[in-house]
Amino acid sequence: MQALKETNFHFDGQTGFYRGKVRDVYPFEDRLVMVASDRISAFDVVLPRPIPFKGQVLNQTAAHFLKATADLVPNWLLDVPDPNVSVGLRCRPYAVEMVVRGYLAGHAWRQYRAGHRTLCGVSLPEGLRENDRLPEPIITPTTKAHEGHDEDISREAILERGIVPENEYLQLEEYARALFRRGTEMAAERGLILVDTKYEFGNLDGVIYLIDEVHTPDSSRYFYLESYEENLRQGLQQKQLSKEFVREWLIANHFQGKEGQTVPEMSDEWIRQISDRYVELYETVTGQAFVRAETEDIPGRIEENIRRSLTVNYQ
Repeated sequence: MQALKETNFHFDGQTGFYRGKVRDVYPFEDRLVMVASDRISAFDVVLPRPIPFKGQVLNQTAAHFLKATADLVPNWLLDVPDPNVSVGLRCRPYAVEMVVRGYLAGHAWRQYRAGHRTLCGVSLPEGLRENDRLPEPIITPTTKAHEGHDEDISREAILERGIVPENEYLQLEEYARALFRRGTEMAAERGLILVDTKYEFGNLDGVIYLIDEVHTPDSSRYFYLESYEENLRQGLQQKQLSKEFVREWLIANHFQGKEGQTVPEMSDEWIRQISDRYVELYETVTGQAFVRAETEDIPGRIEENIRRSLTVNYQ
């Protein structure tokens, strides 16, 4: 199976280039072209082999949820000219990510287990267990680090430091809660629980826009609804819909991104299994059949579709 590891395009009007862990970003004066590659990362490390169709899964999942939430908040998306590409408005990103948590899982549980009863300025009640549903969803913002890891921050610290003006921050909170409610409803329709997720926002001409990906398995944690209560009662781990299975495989093969550790060899069969799991993720979350964009020359197809989109949108 063919896979897209990276792109290196040059377009008229392009003002720069940025390569993230997964996406290649081509900025223009008033818009961004984001190419979702098939790269996969874990423990802040990009693994050596790309996963066929992973980029298509993420791009089309994000587009699905951006369109499904456009009535709640303006978003950046203008066009999806290729299965791996989104074109959208170039906004000024806010320097915080809005993390919404409906359940005590992941980072929140680790902090709670360590004895902390306040997370990002939000008080948590005593007596909670791992994966318990919280009395109500909470917002636990993080700073967006250019290097290293994002860091927890409270609403009070954001306002005191002037990171986001108060009126705009309150709007970000309102949007985040509305998006989480919609995401929770859509997940339930698919037999899933939206456990936690992150939202990123930007500003363009005084208007707040939802940017980046939304409710994808890379930015969100999902549990399976039908087994949740029984697993919670028995103290078992929840069945997750995420890329957690990749992390578990790496841990089992003695890799957690620490100094001196080597990424284990990824066989063709393991690559195929990961690809199949991502396709399963897409179909479970969206309820739509996944149509593999099987192309011999993936970069050529992508470049042609981007050029066509830019021509149409600039005319």
